[in-house]
Amino acid sequence: MQLHWHTEPLLLITLLGVGWLYALAVGPFRKQLSGGQPFPLRQCILFYTGLILVYLTVGSPLDQIGEQFLFSAHMVQHMLLIYTCAPLFIYGTPPWLIDWLLKPSALTQAMRFLTHPACGGLLFTFVYTVWHVPALYESALHDKRIHVLEHWTMFGLGLLMLWPYLTNSTRVPRASYGVRMVAIFLLMIGQLPVFAFLCFAGEAIYPTYIWAPRIIELDPLNDQILGGIIMKVVNMGFSLTILAIAFYQWAKSEEPEEVPSSSAALGQVARPQES
Repeated sequence: MQLHWHTEPLLLITLLGVGWLYALAVGPFRKQLSGGQPFPLRQCILFYTGLILVYLTVGSPLDQIGEQFLFSAHMVQHMLLIYTCAPLFIYGTPPWLIDWLLKPSALTQAMRFLTHPACGGLLFTFVYTVWHVPALYESALHDKRIHVLEHWTMFGLGLLMLWPYLTNSTRVPRASYGVRMVAIFLLMIGQLPVFAFLCFAGEAIYPTYIWAPRIIELDPLNDQILGGIIMKVVNMGFSLTILAIAFYQWAKSEEPEEVPSSSAALGQVARPQES
């Protein structure tokens, strides 16, 4: 087995181009776009970490291992794209830059529709489920163009799905606390059919992994089960974290404001009389 790193021009040009445009936006054009906001160092670190992680996910030997040998490695790849890379891009883009990009009213309306928890969640769950149909999954493993499309749809719809929970945009803001909690709970349920399909089939489903050389001591069925467990553990861990944060923030927002003490209140009344 000879592992390699991907150096396809399309992949490298895309990543370098996105990084270059981001650098222009937060650097030379920041004053014009943000109205004088300070340099977003924390967001820059998150954004470029996301770019590096995207390359490590789809350009490192992990891609080859997941494509040719181990279903579980392919699942790790998908989880990184959806639950790590996508949040890093959302958190790594300053609010003023997001709002500038969404300035056209038509784009704002489209994003409000697409990122609504019902729309984004249903789109992601449906497409993610369909990609695991054996015929489509095998097509992605054997055709590089379909494989790229698979990754782009998972990453792109992951952004839309996670937007209502993570964004700092004011034009297309987060959903309300109650909607977030209900929606993230339904998303956990939405992945159960894929999890059950992978873990309780009783046999390996995808021929590529059935006939692949065993590079570790893990047979195809247990490799498939491990992939399903990785998917569900990552999904539930992320979802429960979002659920807990939303509940905490909701509880904090409902706390009554502190009432000033009687002595402070008397002092405030006394001051005008003294003058």
